[in-house]
Amino acid sequence: MMNAEIIAQRGWKLPDEAATAALADGLAVALDGGLVLYLHGPLGAGKTSFARALLTSLGVGERIKSPTYTLLEGYRTASAKPAWHLDLYRIADPAELEWLGLDALEDRSAVILVEWAERGSGALPAADMELHLDYAGHGRKALLRACSVHGSHMLERLDVPALQA
Repeated sequence: MMNAEIIAQRGWKLPDEAATAALADGLAVALDGGLVLYLHGPLGAGKTSFARALLTSLGVGERIKSPTYTLLEGYRTASAKPAWHLDLYRIADPAELEWLGLDALEDRSAVILVEWAERGSGALPAADMELHLDYAGHGRKALLRACSVHGSHMLERLDVPALQA
């Protein structure tokens, strides 16, 4: 699961939070159906900022909270799709996820964003895409990898002209 086959990938420089939001906006436009997106990167690299921006772009109208302590937050997008944001940083063993009721994550129409997915290895649905964020000077760099045919189609449709590759 965590060593998913990479079908395609694209990278960008993200000089500021607005650039991160632009990438999230582009992915929201490219989204067709559900999505399982694993968010990777060191603490403070922008995983939660990206998740908030994507959920906002998808029309979540309520306050988008960080799931750092709750582990899982659920939302509805403007198109009434379920959306889930997980932060597994505090999980020591994937068996701890049993009590969360992750069966809701099996809905292929849902948008599922998972920070620190490697900590839930074996308990999560397979990723369609993985976003790797890292520090790059004063900004960030982003590498988006497609791990399924569905993810590859979204990556092909993704258009973010404002961002530098």
